Amino acid sequence: MGEESRLRAVVTLAQGMAAAHSPRDSWRAAALGACHALTGNFAALSVWERELGRLRVLANVGELAVDEEEFPEGEAYPVHQFPEITEFLHERWAGGGEPNAWVETAEGPADGAFEGRAGYCHQRVAALRRRGRGCCVVAPVVLHGRAWGELYVARPAGAPVFDRADADFATVLASVVAAGIAQTERLEEARRLAFTDALTGLANRRAVDAHLDEAIERHRRDGAVVSLVVCDLNGLKRVNDTLGHAVGDRFLERFGSVLSLCGAMLPGALAGRLGGDEFCLLVVGAAADDVVRAADELCRRAAGLELGEGVACGVASTADPIGAVRTARRLFRLADAAQYRAKALRADRPVVAGREGPDDPVVRLADAGPSREGAVERRRFRGRRL
Repeated sequence: MGEESRLRAVVTLAQGMAAAHSPRDSWRAAALGACHALTGNFAALSVWERELGRLRVLANVGELAVDEEEFPEGEAYPVHQFPEITEFLHERWAGGGEPNAWVETAEGPADGAFEGRAGYCHQRVAALRRRGRGCCVVAPVVLHGRAWGELYVARPAGAPVFDRADADFATVLASVVAAGIAQTERLEEARRLAFTDALTGLANRRAVDAHLDEAIERHRRDGAVVSLVVCDLNGLKRVNDTLGHAVGDRFLERFGSVLSLCGAMLPGALAGRLGGDEFCLLVVGAAADDVVRAADELCRRAAGLELGEGVACGVASTADPIGAVRTARRLFRLADAAQYRAKALRADRPVVAGREGPDDPVVRLADAGPSREGAVERRRFRGRRL
């Protein structure tokens, strides 16, 4: 491959990573771009997990062996199987600069990088032979001045062996990959901050809106049960007025932890803070009775919080007789109206839209006519996106 072709390959790799919409897309674009640039038939991108002492494969592309997956869940290798990772990145890189890539073949090292230490490559050599590959080039990926992982490209048995020029080019590609990963991490952090409540660490209103829209679409498409718990933490204003907002913030954080704990009773539940003293749990797929039990546990635990005055909790589920739910706005309004009813009744248990019975402080909110609570609710939601 000539210089012009290699330059185009670098540009293609960088553009592929820049266009990625998720970390997985970015990993795949990195491996595919490197595989094409180095005319390999297989490539992988792996991350070095220092705390676990292992190299974990993020993405495999190209001609996969029977034991390989594109995005493996559990393909990881203890660092002791590949001591060149730590030695190369610490001892040989200690003098400054960036670590160079090296080449290995099914017969052992190809460029003398580990002359006299061939045992270090035993696992890679064995893997090449087992998977019918003739050679590979391994390029360390360095991010923020630290070893992040490695880029691995292989060729089949019988194909030309990578040479020193290929290894040097792989070093360049690894630098491009590192820049792409840094960009992906910045975007992911921005997305995380955009959808996370800064005080409690729960999902924020924007995240709840997005997930609720998706949940209702699933309900319309395949009938998935969608339940929403909306709750208002009682006593926050008193805490803020008498003890200060710093104490009030700690109170909100503690309730956020309780909400998260109760949400964990329901697989896949999203715990969120809507703003101020309003919180919610969004649940897809769980039985409505299970959601009500979790909401009941939430009320019980909230009542035991120091400084607090319990929580007003309303529940609405598509599995209950609340009529057709075609929009996120409707489910939200029903759950919020139930929460207002719980507050008006000073109920210590959740009010559930569409249910009534001697043991439940509930009203049939789905069919309820105009009320003071309804009027207040309509004013609150006027202008909201939901």
